[in-house]
Amino acid sequence: MKIKLLLPLFILFYNGNFIYSQGNTYSVSNISDELKKNANAVIRLNDIQIVIESQRKIKTSLHRVVTVLNEKGDRYLNAGVGFDNYIKVKSIQAIVFDEFGEEIKKIKKKDFIDHSAVDGGTLYSDSRVLFMAYTPIKYPYTVSFTCEIESVSTALTPMWRPINDYYVSIEKDTYTLNDFANLGLRFKEKNFDGYNIVSNTTNTSLSYAISNVPSLKPEDLSPSFSKITPQVMVATEKFHYNGVDGQAKDWMEFGAWIKNSLLDGRNEVTEKTKQAILSLVEGIDDPLEKAKKIYEFVQENTRYISVQVGIGGIQPIAAIEVDKVKYGDCKGLTNYTQSLLEIAGITSYYSVVESGREIVDFDTDFASLAQGDHIILGIPAEDKMIWLDCTSQVHPFGFIGSFTDNRNVLAIKGNTGEIIKTTVYPDKDNYQLTTAEVELNPDASIASDVSIKTKGIQYDKRFGIERESKKNVIEYYKEYWSNVNNLEVLDYTFENNKEIVEFTETIKLYASNYASSSGDKLIFAPNTFNKNSFVPNRYRNRRLPVEIQRGYLDEDVFIYKVPMDFEVESIPDNIQIKNKFGEYSAEYIVRDNEIQYKRKLLISKGDFTKSDYDSYRNFRKKVASNDDSKIILKKTSNHD
Repeated sequence: MKIKLLLPLFILFYNGNFIYSQGNTYSVSNISDELKKNANAVIRLNDIQIVIESQRKIKTSLHRVVTVLNEKGDRYLNAGVGFDNYIKVKSIQAIVFDEFGEEIKKIKKKDFIDHSAVDGGTLYSDSRVLFMAYTPIKYPYTVSFTCEIESVSTALTPMWRPINDYYVSIEKDTYTLNDFANLGLRFKEKNFDGYNIVSNTTNTSLSYAISNVPSLKPEDLSPSFSKITPQVMVATEKFHYNGVDGQAKDWMEFGAWIKNSLLDGRNEVTEKTKQAILSLVEGIDDPLEKAKKIYEFVQENTRYISVQVGIGGIQPIAAIEVDKVKYGDCKGLTNYTQSLLEIAGITSYYSVVESGREIVDFDTDFASLAQGDHIILGIPAEDKMIWLDCTSQVHPFGFIGSFTDNRNVLAIKGNTGEIIKTTVYPDKDNYQLTTAEVELNPDASIASDVSIKTKGIQYDKRFGIERESKKNVIEYYKEYWSNVNNLEVLDYTFENNKEIVEFTETIKLYASNYASSSGDKLIFAPNTFNKNSFVPNRYRNRRLPVEIQRGYLDEDVFIYKVPMDFEVESIPDNIQIKNKFGEYSAEYIVRDNEIQYKRKLLISKGDFTKSDYDSYRNFRKKVASNDDSKIILKKTSNHD
C-alpha cells in the first residue's frame, strides 16, 4: 500500500531535481547569513525545465522553493500558474514547512483557487490562474511549489530571468531547455558580467545555473532590472501560437508573419462608414489634417475594452466588428484606425511596443513574440513619424506621452517588419512655465494669481486634471503646494490647447500666515509655487549605475509686491550652476516695491556611472537648499 501511495508522488515530482528530501532540508537555519541580509525572502530553489516536443507542443515543469522571512516576503512566493484553452495544467501542488523544515500543510490541485487572470477592463477572456491560498500564522515559513503545464504555443518559450526583484536572495536557480523538435533554437544572453553563471548551450539545448546571490537593495535612479540583471531571451525559428503556425528568425520575417497571419483580411468596414470617412476628409489636401480628422473620429466614436480570447491575445478584432460594436482593445482600435486611414489614402504602420512609464526597448537583433504588450500606429510624414495611441480618447493627435515614448518598437511596413523608435521628447521640450503675481500682506498672508503652462511630458502629467471634480482639483493643489500652509483655492480655470499640445492652469488663491512674522520683520521663501525638495538617498557604497530616463525644464517668474512700510533687509545671492546633470539658476531683482524672483531648473536625461551618483546628489542638494532660501523684509515706519 505504501509503495502504491508513494509512486504517484515520485512520478509527479521526480523530474531532474524534483525530489523531496526528508529531514530538515528546508530549515531556515540552513540559510547563510549573507543570503538573509537585507532579504524579505530567500529562493531556495527555482528550477525550470522545458521540453519542446513539436511545433505545437511544449512542456514546462517548475519546482520553486521559497522561504518567506517576514510579511513583506509573501509576494515572492509566486505559487500559481496561468492557463487558458491552450495551456493545460497537468499537475500542481504546494507543501508548506515551518521554520525548522517540518511539513505543516499540503495543498493539492483541488485546493488551489481558480480565478480570472484579467481585471474588469477586459470584456471577455479565457485567461485564468490557479494560485495557492495560504495565510501564514507565523514567520518564517517555506513553501515548496511544483507544477507541470503543457501548451500548444511554442511562440512564448519561457525566458530565464533569475533575479526579478529587490529584497530577495537566491540559493539556487536553474533553467534547462531541450528542443527535441529541432525548431531552430535561438537565444541571447544579457547582463552576465559580474555574476557567476554556469552554462552549457548547444544548437538544441540550454542549461543555466546561478547560486548564492545576495539580495539587491533598491537605489534611487538605478536602471530597470532588465538592464542590470542576467537574463536569457529564448525563441525558436519555427513556432505556433493558438492555432497559427509561424516561422521567423529576425524582425523582418516576424513582421511578415504578423502581416500575413494576423492582419490580412481584417481591414474591411461598412460602406456607411467608408462614405462617412470620405465625407469627413473631403476638401482637405494635407494628409496629416486628414489623419487628424480620422483619429478624432475614432476617439469620439469608440471606446477601449480588452479582448483576450485565444488568438485574440495577439490578433486584432476585425475592423468591421469594431465598426459594429464601437469598442475594441489596442489591437482592434489600431487596426480599425489604420483601416479608416487607408480609405483616405493615408499610409500607416501597425506597431508593437512595450508600454509603460519605464522605457523598455525591443531588442534590435533578437525577434520574439514575448516582447511587446501594446499596439500603436505610426504615420510617416516626410522626415518624421507621427504616432497615435488609438486607445486614448483624450490625447491630442500625434502626442503619445510617457506611455510609449522614446523606445524601439516593431513597425509592420508593407509585408515586413522594422525596428524604429517612437517620439523622443527632448529635455527642454518637457517644459513648465510657472508665473505668479503675489500680494504679500503685512499680516503675513498672500493673495496670488498663478499660471502654469506645460508642454511635452509635463503636459502629459498635468492635463488630466481638467477631467477631475472640483473637490479633487482643490485637493490636488493643496498637495502640490503642500509647502504653503493654510492654502485656499478661490478659483481656477483650464485651457487645453491640443493644436500646440499645451495645457494652461490659472489659479487664484489665498494663504494666511504664509510668511513668518518676527517682531517688525516678515520672512518668506520666494519659491512659493515650484519648490523642488527632492534629494536622492545617500548610499555608503553605491552598487548600481545611474539612469535619468527623462529630462525636463522648469522656468519660474514670481513677482512679489512688498507691503507698504516694508523694505528688503536680506535677500539671497543670485546663483547659477551648470554641469552634465543639468542647470540651475535663481535671480532676484528688487525695484521700488517689487521683488522679481526668476528661477530655472533643467534636469538632463542620461546614463551615468555609479561614481557620478554623489555629484548628482550634491547638485540636487544645492537645488533643494536654494529653493528653500528666504527673503527678510523689515518694517521701516508706522502709519495710522
